[in-house]
Amino acid sequence: MTHSYRVHFYHCIWSTKQRCAFIIPKVQMHLYTYINGIITNQSGNLLEIGGMPDHVHLLLKLSDDQQYSHFIRNVKASSSSWIHKNFPDMQEFAWQEGYGSFSVSYSALKTVQNYIQNQEKHHKNMTFEQEYRRLLQLHDTPYDERFVVG
Repeated sequence: MTHSYRVHFYHCIWSTKQRCAFIIPKVQMHLYTYINGIITNQSGNLLEIGGMPDHVHLLLKLSDDQQYSHFIRNVKASSSSWIHKNFPDMQEFAWQEGYGSFSVSYSALKTVQNYIQNQEKHHKNMTFEQEYRRLLQLHDTPYDERFVVG
């Protein structure tokens, strides 16, 4: 085989610092559009984005995941700077320090897209903390309770 071909799908989740409800309607669509631009500029594809006022879910398609941590750090830092610049009344906005990232098989893409699209429905019965713990457990990810929702 003379060429290598790669594609990776990720379901990423992170919240606002201290779960503050910063992602309000006047910000949400602008923020999601800006995040899409950041991802596109880094040669990624945003397949789905959604969330609640205190957190965001992304479904990403990447061909190169060599610098994945840098990729996510750039999305978070750039979007935070953009919020501060474009919404002067939101200078307290910040993302949490960490994030959750789960690989997704091609056959499960539609399921994850539907999950992200239906965040409001999920959160009628479950808090972000419950959702996040559930995803960590479903992916058999060990975690330290002190840091899981910090």
